[in-house]
Amino acid sequence: MLIQVPDVLTPAQVGEARRRLAAATWVDGKVTAGPQSARAKDNRQLAQDDPVAREVGDLILQALQQQPLFVSAALPLRVFPPLFNSYSGGQSFGMHVDNAIRHVPGTPHRLRTDLSCTLFLTDPAEYDGGELVIEDTYGAHAVKMPAGHLVLYPATSLHHVRPVTRGTRVSAFFWIQSLVRSDADRTLLYELDGAIRGLPQTPEAQHVAVRLTGVYHNLVRRWAEM
Repeated sequence: MLIQVPDVLTPAQVGEARRRLAAATWVDGKVTAGPQSARAKDNRQLAQDDPVAREVGDLILQALQQQPLFVSAALPLRVFPPLFNSYSGGQSFGMHVDNAIRHVPGTPHRLRTDLSCTLFLTDPAEYDGGELVIEDTYGAHAVKMPAGHLVLYPATSLHHVRPVTRGTRVSAFFWIQSLVRSDADRTLLYELDGAIRGLPQTPEAQHVAVRLTGVYHNLVRRWAEM
């Protein structure tokens, strides 16, 4: 399931994040790549221990908590602290799949990467190329969203970033361990939640909504891993 979540950050928040990131220390993006991905990865990345990464990452995490669409689709149990990358001058990231397990820096904790997220921090008009291309059973999907918007997709997906031939593409990226491991099960819950929310506000429909909400929570009880 590929979900686009609009307006995670406001234009003012995007502007503030961009100002902070512009003054931060950037390093070779291979520092967080596995052995296979490192051969395909050509970009810059904000150092993980840079205070700016933590500050802007906290801003993003707080904003995500206010996004019902994100919560419904991801059912997050743990969220990896956001990282930040930059592409320019023909840089790209070839076809790869994300590592299955990530160690959370500065902690003893590890996270299973059920979902991958990219939050765009530059508008499409600011750069050429740079589409995030995600492959699934229905083909390849090229994603290039306005600043402040986010795309959420299974971390099992093959994906790549096309070369940026003009301007600079800046994004946040991170991973989620979901309460529900299976993408198929999460999709069913997401569709059921959307159907419940879409019922009209009539007494008859609300009676149905209560029953369906019970089904939803009983499925979560069956599938959730804590």
